[in-house]
Amino acid sequence: MMSFLYPRLLAEQAKPLFAEYRNLTAAELSQRVALTHESSVYVATGGDRISTARLKELREGVLGLAKPGGFPEESDRVRNAEFDLQMAALLHAEMGMVPAEAASRDVWAFLALILLPDVAFWRYPQPPRDRILGTDLTRHVFGRLWWRAQLVRSPGDPEPYHALQILGEAAFDQIYARRAALGGSPHLVRAILRVWKDLDLAGLNERETLRDFLKRLLRLAPFVLFDGIDEHALDNELRAVAQETVDAQRGGSSSRVAPPLETERNTAAPTGDDRAPCSAGSAASHVDSGEPAPVTPSEPETAHRLTFVEVCAGAGAQALGLEVAGFDPVLLIDSKADACFTIDRNRPEWDVICMDVVQFHPDMRPDVLGVDLLSGGLPRVKSLATVARDEDTEERRVLRAAISLACQIRPKAVLLENVPDLVESSDFQTDRAWIEKELGRSGFRTSWKVLNAADFGVPQNRNSGFLVALQAPYFPAFSWPRPSELPPPTVGEVLGPSMASHGWSGAERWIKNADRIAPALVGGSDRRGGADLGPTGSKKAWAALGVNGNSLGDEPPSADFPADDHPKLTVEQAAMIQALPPNWEFSGGKTSRYRQIGHAMPPPLATAVGHAIAAALRG
Repeated sequence: MMSFLYPRLLAEQAKPLFAEYRNLTAAELSQRVALTHESSVYVATGGDRISTARLKELREGVLGLAKPGGFPEESDRVRNAEFDLQMAALLHAEMGMVPAEAASRDVWAFLALILLPDVAFWRYPQPPRDRILGTDLTRHVFGRLWWRAQLVRSPGDPEPYHALQILGEAAFDQIYARRAALGGSPHLVRAILRVWKDLDLAGLNERETLRDFLKRLLRLAPFVLFDGIDEHALDNELRAVAQETVDAQRGGSSSRVAPPLETERNTAAPTGDDRAPCSAGSAASHVDSGEPAPVTPSEPETAHRLTFVEVCAGAGAQALGLEVAGFDPVLLIDSKADACFTIDRNRPEWDVICMDVVQFHPDMRPDVLGVDLLSGGLPRVKSLATVARDEDTEERRVLRAAISLACQIRPKAVLLENVPDLVESSDFQTDRAWIEKELGRSGFRTSWKVLNAADFGVPQNRNSGFLVALQAPYFPAFSWPRPSELPPPTVGEVLGPSMASHGWSGAERWIKNADRIAPALVGGSDRRGGADLGPTGSKKAWAALGVNGNSLGDEPPSADFPADDHPKLTVEQAAMIQALPPNWEFSGGKTSRYRQIGHAMPPPLATAVGHAIAAALRG
């Protein structure tokens, strides 16, 4: 097959177009269609540049699929699903791209903004940026379809893309977007689909059965090299695992892999488990080791576990804290693939959906209705004085979506975290009034509070604004958690062992100097550069602690690192400042991993607020 190179629309040109096009109709966008763009670029080698004639043919082929689906005026869920199936096969068969070219977000930005903007914005009206800009290819309007076809295509089959029909998008997302350890192997994905289509699922919940099947495969993954098994043997192996899932779902037993997952979810996290989260009071008692204490859930054994749904779940830090407080997640939602992969990597039994909360509707998951708690650490909003600025529109959109979701699913309680100004500043008075009015219509009473993580054992001066809302019968029993009577550990106490771990001669002196808690870690924005420790003021505060905050290091200081120099923090050390478990593994590159950490709510703080909510709900 001929390999074609496609035009690439770089981010600086794509972002303004995206902002402009979000406010146009599909018919208006049809007037903006072009086969070239003055700012588009190509990579130098790897194939032949696609001709404008072939681009025109590709557009005509896409329109031929879109018009039966209602383009440009109408669309619905059923017709959208059929359009996606046909588009996946068309794009993969006709574009002539190799995976290296298809991995470029700029290629897909060109297609969505230059060649096919009307179709892209028809398929996803008012889309989040990753649907168009390709910041997450598992969610791009076109890119996700090409990659799905790439994974399922059977080259020797008369109908090479027939496997696309086996699972819908939400189910396929469990394999590809959420289960990265499985979805990265076309050989394994095709085997999963072959086995799945022959299963007898009569009387079973297909989504829950698929989840259990994938979890069992994830548990086998460290011991079985799936890509090294021939097709016939792999099918037999997967067929046996699938049958165990079916038997377990029907109430049978299986001794081949771990016990049914629901049993795990309804037990307290065991001490000594390598996935156990940190506890709120652990830091002071484990100064010598430099590691948080193992978890010992403080809920009495007779207390029933509560349920929660979390939006903007990030790397799972807030969920970890709520778990210690007695809550088990029904569903976690985040729009960043790396964050979803992080949760999946550490808690494969947790159900994670990688999507924008604005696109989520409760009818996709009826089991979220009536949970005990809706929680979320939302993107940082700015005051109404700056709301017209483009960079703040996404944050307010998410805030509105979270409040709307609370009103739709009617949990017993709501916990949302954001900037302290949202709680205290007069600039946000209109926002608070609107939020209280909306929640009040659904029977909630609200309380606002600013809490400092340092008051709950975290070695960091980190203020967070909280909204807690409870249904009226539970509200009188709620009170905010009281600060711990113990001081938080210092930066030197927490990071000292790791700073000395490679034999650095300056470690003892550094520990003595770092005798205070840290300034707040700043995760930064996708709109700014790489990983550093924040603005100038934050970097100066870190410098006073003996830390170079201009960037992050890859390793703690070595034996030959100058004794009087300032080392850089590693990603792992930043996680310790956030009081995250030392064995919590993060997915993605250095910048992505650091941003997941910097944006997180320290688990001990989430635990403290979670305990207060749980106490009110239990009466």
